[in-house]
Amino acid sequence: MGATPRPAKLDAKDRDNSEQPNQSDQRPARRRLSVDRRREELIAAALELFSKHDAEDVSIDDVALSAGASRALVYHYFGGKQELYVAALRSAADELEARLHPQQGGRPIDELAAGLRRYFDFVEEHAAGFAALLRGGPADRSGEIGEIVDGVRQRLFRLIMNQMRVTEPSPVLRITLRSWIASVETAGLDWLEHRDLDRPTLERLLGEQMVALVGVAADYDPEVERLTRSS
Repeated sequence: MGATPRPAKLDAKDRDNSEQPNQSDQRPARRRLSVDRRREELIAAALELFSKHDAEDVSIDDVALSAGASRALVYHYFGGKQELYVAALRSAADELEARLHPQQGGRPIDELAAGLRRYFDFVEEHAAGFAALLRGGPADRSGEIGEIVDGVRQRLFRLIMNQMRVTEPSPVLRITLRSWIASVETAGLDWLEHRDLDRPTLERLLGEQMVALVGVAADYDPEVERLTRSS
């Protein structure tokens, strides 16, 4: 009976290779982050997705993959997709509203220009958040979602009212200002999509549109006409 063949010895290089798992089976190590930092990353990933797709088309798995996290972690922080969607939009709204605190002291037209700069600073620095806030999500933005979006519009409306030194607007002035705010939102989304107009020009354009709209409103409302004379 022949001797049982002995297994060939592995040299050091072969031994090292045999002990290493296949590189294709390895997953990148997950970074250890603070609770707040991990939550911010999940919200940032969600905003990016919600800015490009309807909320109904974005899954928890999509958010987890984009953020390099597990779906269990997303559920741990937010409970579900609706809670994540609300948290993401509220985060964007809070950041934008923080930029819109009135800074009184100059002429209304100068304060309006400063407010537009701060507004478009947010648009440029937080494009995904701005787009998700105003364009992403279900068409019927009622309930908590609607309150978040309307809160931003109300903040901008109050800012303009403060700049004009008006406490209670007439119906003509109210409609005029809200129409202009809608124009600013549309201009922000269009600018993010095309970027074919420089920001200072866009801001001046919107400022002059406001002056023109108020001028037209003055023809319909003596109170607005008095405002244009005093500004």
